[in-house]
Amino acid sequence: MSAAVCPALFVAAPASGQGKTTVTAALARLHARLGRRVRVFKCGPDFLDPQIHAVASGAPVHNVDLGMCGEAEIAWRLHAAALEADLILVEGVMGLFDGAPSGADIARRFGIPVMAVIDARAMAQTFGAVAWGLAHYQPGLPFAGVLANRVGSAGHADMLRESLPEGMRWFGAVMRDADAALPERHLGLLQAAEIEDLDARLDRLADHLHQTGAAALPPTVAFPAVAAPAVPPLLAGKKIAIARDAAYGFIYPANLDTLRALGAELAFFSPLAGETLPADSDALWLPGGYPELHGAALAANAGFWSDVRAQVAAGRPLLAECGGMMSLFDAVVDKAGVEHAFAGVLPGRAVMQQRLAALGLQQVDLPQGRITGHTFHYSKTETPLTPWRRAQRPDGGAGEAVYRVGSVTASYVHLWFASNPQAVAGLFGAER
Repeated sequence: MSAAVCPALFVAAPASGQGKTTVTAALARLHARLGRRVRVFKCGPDFLDPQIHAVASGAPVHNVDLGMCGEAEIAWRLHAAALEADLILVEGVMGLFDGAPSGADIARRFGIPVMAVIDARAMAQTFGAVAWGLAHYQPGLPFAGVLANRVGSAGHADMLRESLPEGMRWFGAVMRDADAALPERHLGLLQAAEIEDLDARLDRLADHLHQTGAAALPPTVAFPAVAAPAVPPLLAGKKIAIARDAAYGFIYPANLDTLRALGAELAFFSPLAGETLPADSDALWLPGGYPELHGAALAANAGFWSDVRAQVAAGRPLLAECGGMMSLFDAVVDKAGVEHAFAGVLPGRAVMQQRLAALGLQQVDLPQGRITGHTFHYSKTETPLTPWRRAQRPDGGAGEAVYRVGSVTASYVHLWFASNPQAVAGLFGAER
C-alpha cells in the first residue's frame, strides 16, 4: 500500500457557535454539486453534525477523535477516504485548541490545512487579532486562512479583510441569512431527518459559499497507508435488532461497520413508528436519542415494550445507551414534568433536567478489556440499582455508572465499538 493524495481542509473556529457545521455542510454540498466525491469527517464525539454532513455530501460521515477513536483508526479512515475522494473535509469541535487532545492536534498530526471560521457579527478590526491568534497560538499548525461568517454588508467584509495580518489568506465572507440557518435544540442541531427543508437550506448555503474563495479546492495532503484492523467474526450468525428513528438516532456509522465486521446481521426497526422487535433477534441495541421528546408515542407502543421484556426474560443480550437506558426504567419524566411509562425492565425513572448533567469522554473496563466512548445528557436517573462497573474520565476521575441486570447492560455512555470489537461482541452475546 502507498500513500493516498487528496485535497483536504480542516474547518475550525475560535469557539462553538461560530458556524463550523454550516460552513462545512455548505462546502460539502457545493463540491458535491460540482460532481466531486466529497468525504466529510467530524472531530469529536458527535451524532448530529455528521447526519447533516451525510446529507450534504451524499456519503457516510465518520468521527475522528484522538481520545476516543485513537490515531491508528483515524489514519486508516483518512487514507481510505483519500483513495476514493476528490475532497476531504474535517469539521473541528468547539474551539480550535479546546480539549486535550484538540482539533488542532488532528490537523497538525495529519497535515491538514486549517480554515478558521469566525463569526463577525459584532466585530470589526479585532477580527484580524483573533485570526492572528489562531494562526500563531501553537507552533507547527498548518494554518491556511480565515472565512468571515454572518457578515453584515460588503463594507463590513472589506473592513474585516483589511484587518488581517499581511500574508494571511482571506477565504471570503458569508453574509447573514437567517432563512438558511440550521435549527437547533438542547443537544445541538436537529437530526437531519427532522429538518424538512434541509436540502433547500444546504443549497442556499452552498450558493453563498460559491461566491467566496472557499469554493476552490484546498491543497492536497498525502495520507500515509494504514491498513484497516482485522476483526474476527465473533458475532457470525447473530441477528441484532437495532432501534433507529427520531427517538433513537444516536448511532455512529463506525459502530454499524464494527458489528458487520464481527459478522452480525443488523435488523433495524422504529419503535416510534409503532414497530416491534424484528423476528428471531438474538440481541437488541437501544442507542441514545430523544425518547423524552416522544414520550406519549413511545409509551403507547405496548407491543414494543412487551417484546423488550420478553427479550430480557429469555436472557438475550440487550445493550442500552443513554436514551436507550432511560427507556428501560419504569418511567421517563420530560422537561415539562410529564411522566411517561416505559419498559419497566430497570427499577426507577429518568428525569430530564434544565441544565446539562454530564459531558465528556469516558472509558469502561469490561471483561474483554477497555472500551472508549463519551457521555452527553440532560437527564438524571433515580434508581436503587448498584453499578456493575463505573466508567472513568480520561483524567482518572469517576465517570458514569454501568448497570448489569441479567442480560441487560445499560449506561449513559455512548460506546465507540471500534475501540474494542471483542468487548462489543461480548456485550452482544458472543460468549453466551
